[in-house]
Amino acid sequence: MTKRLILMRHAKSGWDNAFADDHGRTLTDRGETAAIAIGRWLSTNNYTPEVIATSDAMRTLQTTALMKQGIGKQIDTREIALLYHAAPDTIREIASKTAGQTIAIVGHNPGIAMAAHLLVTYAPNHHRFDDYPTCATTVIDFADDDWLKPGKGTVVDFTVPRDL
Repeated sequence: MTKRLILMRHAKSGWDNAFADDHGRTLTDRGETAAIAIGRWLSTNNYTPEVIATSDAMRTLQTTALMKQGIGKQIDTREIALLYHAAPDTIREIASKTAGQTIAIVGHNPGIAMAAHLLVTYAPNHHRFDDYPTCATTVIDFADDDWLKPGKGTVVDFTVPRDL
């Protein structure tokens, strides 16, 4: 039996107000389109998560809602303040406490990219994996005994919005 972790960086957000709080930043039109496209990609490839854990920042909440719209079904979603600019160990801890065979984490760089790099045995052959741009999404499988252990995950797929 395998368990699956999906690591997704929030979609493109803007700085409409230079004095705005980072936590309240919202998605751009491009970001909204990308989040829906990633949801459709997840659904089309049978990567739909059972549970989504998302940062409580506005841009991750919007990314999650639009991704779910693209998937086209209700998914148990948990808003977790600790995911706001979380380090890889925090991301792993939250994933470990989340029940389900397929779990998605929607977060921020650099933590989400660092977690993806930490967890996989081999990086995917994709030129954007190293910089993990907005809405980048990695699907990682683990044997039950290796769940969330560094270097033990197998990349099933990786994409960025420009690929779709």
